[in-house]
Parts: sequence; C-alpha cells; structure tokens
Amino acid sequence: MRALSVLCLFVMASCAPRPAAHYAPSVPEAHLQTLYVATQKALDRTGQTFGAKRSGEVRYFRADISIPPTHKAGHVQWPDGPPDAATDFVVAATDVYPSAAAFLGDVKGARPGRETQVFVHGYNTTLSDSLYRLAQMREDFEVAAPSVLFAWASAGDPRGYVYDRDSVLYARDDLEDLLNALTSGPRDRVTLLAHSMGAQLVMEVMRQAALKGDRHLLDRISGVVLMSPDIDPDVFRRQAEAIGELPQPFLIFVTQQDRALSLASLITGRKKRLGVIDGPEAVAGLPVKVIDFTALADGEGLDHAVAITSPSAISVLNGMLEQASLGRDAFEDYMVLEAQP
Repeated sequence: MRALSVLCLFVMASCAPRPAAHYAPSVPEAHLQTLYVATQKALDRTGQTFGAKRSGEVRYFRADISIPPTHKAGHVQWPDGPPDAATDFVVAATDVYPSAAAFLGDVKGARPGRETQVFVHGYNTTLSDSLYRLAQMREDFEVAAPSVLFAWASAGDPRGYVYDRDSVLYARDDLEDLLNALTSGPRDRVTLLAHSMGAQLVMEVMRQAALKGDRHLLDRISGVVLMSPDIDPDVFRRQAEAIGELPQPFLIFVTQQDRALSLASLITGRKKRLGVIDGPEAVAGLPVKVIDFTALADGEGLDHAVAITSPSAISVLNGMLEQASLGRDAFEDYMVLEAQP
C-alpha cells in the first residue's frame, strides 16, 4: 500500500510544471555562491538552454547563484512570481567557457588549497534543480572549496527512471575524465558528494578506474559521501570489492522514510536500496561509515535528501563536520541520529 501511495505521488508530480532557474539582479544583502558546471545535457532547439537529451560532448560554464537574505537552512526559495533576489534564489550571472582548459583554469584558480568538491546529482533532476540545490548546500555548510557540478543527462521526469539509469552508464567516461583533469596536479584532491542515482555513477567511475589499475585517481579522492544512494546493496558490495581500498572517509547517509527510494525498490524488484538500510549488515566488513538520519526527517522532498534539507539534520551534521575538522573521530561505523529537542 505504501509503495502504491508513493507511485501515485510520482504520477501526480510528473504532471506538474517544474520550477526553473531565472536570471535577476542580486541585492546587496544576498550571498553569491559561484558554481562551476560540467554538463552532458544537450542544448534545446533554441540553443539557449540545456534540455534532457544527452550530448556527445561536455559543455562547461560558471553560474553565480544569489541566495536571498531570507534564506532558511535546508530550503531552496523558488519564486512564486517574477524572481526577486530579496526573497528568492536567482541566477545573478553566467559565463560559458570556450574550452575544458579555460574551465579547469578557473576552478583551480579559485581554490584556497588544492581541494575541489564535486557534486553528482541524482535521478529526476533538472539543471535548475541541481544548480540551486548545490548553491543551498554551499550556503548551509559554509563550503570554502570551489564546487563543481557534474550535470549528467537526467530526464528530469519521474517517469524517466530507466532513461536515467542508462544515462548514468553513458556518463561514466566523462565523469572519470573530469576527475582526472581536476586531480592532474601533484597536490590536487577532490571530495565526491553524490545523491541518489548519482551515487551509482560515482561508484561505477571508481570501479572503472580500479579495473584499469588507475590508483592515481583513486588516491586523489580525499573523501566520498553518498546521500540516499539508489544502489542495490549487493551491487554496492561488489563495486566496493572491485575498487579495493576505498577513499577515506567514506560516508553513507540513509533514511528509512525515503519515499523516492521506496518507489525505486518497487521498480527494481521490491528489494531495499542502500539508502534505506536499517542496520549495518548490508555493509558489514566494508570500510564505510553509515549515518541514519531517519529521526530527523521532516517530510521535505519525499525525505530523499534529509541530510541537506532538514534544518535539524544540517545543524547536527555541521557539528559533526566541525569535530572532524579538529581531528576528532566524529563518525561511528553505524550511527543512528536522534531527534533534536
């Protein structure tokens, strides 16, 4: 019955118009978050915007996203009418790069150290969705390193689950090439943050590198976070075993109330996905740490990204990250977070 209810929600959602990012001038009180984007999405018929179709080439651009002074942690403030930077997320500026070299030069020039954060979005995600979500994460977690969005060709439609799974396979080589380019310098490092089906893509790329014997890339990954990973736990174990020595830290964020992964389980044969496991058995023996955010779920976004959409979860996670930055062991092998008073 629960799976049927979730399916009905997704069918209704597929009929609703999706909000889109819009240009508008920023305001002095707003915060600007600069994002660097590598996308496989093809331009639409107008040649002005990126659609859902796959492109045979990767395109690169920079976007400055204005975060309104009224921003509340965990939320993306979409405009109800004409976009207004005083109350809404807006695109303040964009710049298209003529080449991968120009893109990489700007990314590496923006680093206070040698670290780059790479975000890989999930299923049913438009370019607007992923731009604003990454900007929100940078704002709420006060990320200092430059952020690169790898925007693979999701259909951006709840009905496009199989299309998106094929797009993940299509994207493997391009993401691997991007990571190699970002880690070409002797001290370059990347942190990988992947959501939902994007976790499958990240695992496949690391597995692919391992099978090639490319420890150079794997050794340059300074941490991996899989949020609500849409992966069969058995497949994840095989991927991890093929990779061998996993980058550390390696964190997995799970939520048993994740309704999007409930639908994925229904589509893929009623087996639980990695993002909804309720105990350590599925990852036993693997060098990973699992954090269970179920108690902090607040219903936002089908509880499919609780760690970054729940204000309570963001507060707790920020505290844990601060402890980790001080060299303290902030993460247990399997942690069940409790609701905040």
